[in-house]
Amino acid sequence: MSKSTGCCQGFLHYAFDYETPKTLIIPSIRVGFVFRFTQFLLLLYVVGYVCVVQKAYQDRESVISTVTTKVKGFAFTNISNMQPRFWDVVDYNIPPQGDDSFFVLTNMVMTPGQTQSRCPELPTPSTTCVDDCDCVEGYNDPRGNGIQTGLCENYSSTVKTCEPTSFSLLAEAENFTVLIKNSITYPKFNFHKRNILSHINSTYLKTCEFNRQTHPDCPIFRLKHIVSEAGEDFQDMAVKGGVLGILIDWSCDLDWWARKCYPKYTFRRLDNKHPVNNVALGYNFRFAKYYRTAEGEEVRTLIKAYGIRFDVIVFGTAGKFGIVPTIVNLGAALSFLSLVPMLADWFILTCMKKRDLYSRQKSTYLVEESEAESASLSTTYGTQ
Repeated sequence: MSKSTGCCQGFLHYAFDYETPKTLIIPSIRVGFVFRFTQFLLLLYVVGYVCVVQKAYQDRESVISTVTTKVKGFAFTNISNMQPRFWDVVDYNIPPQGDDSFFVLTNMVMTPGQTQSRCPELPTPSTTCVDDCDCVEGYNDPRGNGIQTGLCENYSSTVKTCEPTSFSLLAEAENFTVLIKNSITYPKFNFHKRNILSHINSTYLKTCEFNRQTHPDCPIFRLKHIVSEAGEDFQDMAVKGGVLGILIDWSCDLDWWARKCYPKYTFRRLDNKHPVNNVALGYNFRFAKYYRTAEGEEVRTLIKAYGIRFDVIVFGTAGKFGIVPTIVNLGAALSFLSLVPMLADWFILTCMKKRDLYSRQKSTYLVEESEAESASLSTTYGTQ
């Protein structure tokens, strides 16, 4: 037989030899334990984690949501540069409507009677500064208006003064309440719901207030409790303002055997209350109110408004039984189980003392045995 013929036959054997599984029973408790324990771990993963925890047999869809808010409350102020005044929602809720958010005025700096002219400045010698280095944090100037924060702020376009600590003007804002109306939908499952649940009526809404223990489903929230659950103090936050998130989680299981879909409320501060170098703390903006004097001169009152912006953030996914993800994950589970014998074989051929015996018994080449038997038979018949 030539070398080329032998190579050709070798290739044909490699390409067309048929392999069939062979059952080899090994009476070993160690091997059996490894095999069954590996099967148990895979079944625990598929049933416990994939099916129960991840619910991979479900179709999924993200929530579509709309939010409206209504703030209520009253406050009273009596300060030297302004007449005694009651504040209602028109005054402190700026702007009246927002896109999934609302702003509550908690503090302000008012500069009344501004005109298009130059005004005299009256800073004291002990409070004027050039930069922050001229202000001592914690210093209490007897002629000043409070304890210095260490910041040098613009008193006018030409003069800077050391900023003192202060108290919020609208401290009563902590007792304001807000009604949050949130409607959600999952179009894929034709499911619609809102956070005013079916058992809530108008009588209940007039008296309830959100509380995790007593009224977890009430959509009316007191601002003080929102800030408190976010881990902040309302009075401290009201001085410089900030941004708080009202998070509504609509993660729903829509299967008939475990149908539940209720909003879960959490609260978190979103802005950085300790920015680098303590620059641009809190949340504030300026706006002006214009009017004319008796002489016909246009005058404005400039207001630097500090407050808390509340962002309502709605998120969540819904799941419902689907045949396609069920088949896909069932196939993945079966493919995982098919890997268990490979692991057991590796353990037998690597870690067992009789691995050479197992290796010889695992694979049998019938072609070689047939040729040996033919040769033996030929010899026997030739002798006869």
